[in-house]
Amino acid sequence: MTQDASHQPYGTPEVPRVAVRGEARIEVDPEIARIGITVSARGTDRRTALEDLTRRNNAVLDLIKSYGDPVEKLETGAFSISPELTRHGRGERIRAYHGRVHLTAELNDFTALGELTTRLADLELTQIDGPWWALRPTSPAHGQARRQAVLEAVQRAREYAEALGARLAALVELADLGAENTAPFQGAPGAAMRTMAFSGSEDAGAPPLDLEPQRQTIYAQVNARFTMTPPQL
Repeated sequence: MTQDASHQPYGTPEVPRVAVRGEARIEVDPEIARIGITVSARGTDRRTALEDLTRRNNAVLDLIKSYGDPVEKLETGAFSISPELTRHGRGERIRAYHGRVHLTAELNDFTALGELTTRLADLELTQIDGPWWALRPTSPAHGQARRQAVLEAVQRAREYAEALGARLAALVELADLGAENTAPFQGAPGAAMRTMAFSGSEDAGAPPLDLEPQRQTIYAQVNARFTMTPPQL
């Protein structure tokens, strides 16, 4: 019995194979930006620390929610309240209590982002980290990069075939990098982010920050195998 050449692991002199990798790298503007907010409180007793933390946390939530649609996501992360012990003396004597709440906000309007970060930084004992620029998982830019990677693979395979006086006959296999084995794909560094921190300020009416969005780099890679006509050697 014979097996069709397209189903054999290797090519034959009559139906040779060519294997290539297609790669694409594109730069696009970010679609969303994330900021981290840390609200803090300190009191000589647990109740005072909790009340101050609750009040400040509610002020932050009300301010962020007041921006409406530009805020796509608002999440509360870690919450902590911990005692601070005295450094001197015997026994475990509590000097004060420290409370913290961590929040994350995701915005799609970068003008609103600059204004919001400034207003948040004006709140007492409030720290802002970020922004972290990103694309949505459903962004069409990902598909654009994958299509370019496939076109580059076809072009590369065609050039190899033409160098041998042959032409491509059929596609045998097309696979994402890493799809053929268990090794996880390590994304290339390109999910660019910019980090900055602000702490609460006593100055009121600070002007909005002029934030320059950082362009995002998207990588796509595919492995492709083709059959081609016999070369003219």
